[in-house]
Amino acid sequence: MSGAVIVTGGASGIGLETARLLKERGWKPYLLDLKRAALDDACGGLGLPPERGFALSVTDEDAVERAVTEIAGRERLAAVVNCAGIGIDSPAVETSVEDFRRIVDVNLTGTFIVSRAAARIWLAGGQGGSIVNITSISGLTGNKGRSAYGSSKGGQNLLTLVMANELGPSGIRVNAVAPGPIDTPLARAVHTDDVRRQWHERVPLRRYGQPDEIATAVAFLLSDDAAY
Repeated sequence: MSGAVIVTGGASGIGLETARLLKERGWKPYLLDLKRAALDDACGGLGLPPERGFALSVTDEDAVERAVTEIAGRERLAAVVNCAGIGIDSPAVETSVEDFRRIVDVNLTGTFIVSRAAARIWLAGGQGGSIVNITSISGLTGNKGRSAYGSSKGGQNLLTLVMANELGPSGIRVNAVAPGPIDTPLARAVHTDDVRRQWHERVPLRRYGQPDEIATAVAFLLSDDAAY
């Protein structure tokens, strides 16, 4: 499978490296991210025209619908990679409701909004497609300081399962990659030195992963090699 692929959070971290690898493998990436300047830099670095970048929040239902519809109108939309995400490292009793809602809104609701928009287009056209959600090990285990982030990622994991069951009969595959600690700008901003030390002790390879190491897993799940 190849064609146009939407990558949310595509201006940095896992999203940017995923877009880079997919472009190398013949895909046509479209990047969705918050800031126009970051998108322009990312598109320039990838050798993409600036109109391949859409500045929006994945929580903005109307903006997402417009962007996905425009992309699908330009060429065959084949896939979506949901990388957009935010997080904090804070004990549950010190986490504000505002922060909790904000993180769930971006990480979980944003994934739902983008995936639903693409799935509606595929279903209306009788087309197949593929969605890969970047979740987290924090959505599978109770890591300290991750009440908001872990809840959002646990929701992403279950959303992946539900949509896979609902859309699979129509030829739309929905999968997730749940990384451990990856050396992204978000991790560097959120993880303290003590947190990094603990991850180095827990991970058998004794290091953080790199964004391109996750990109290869995403590329596999989008490819025909993962057709079943």
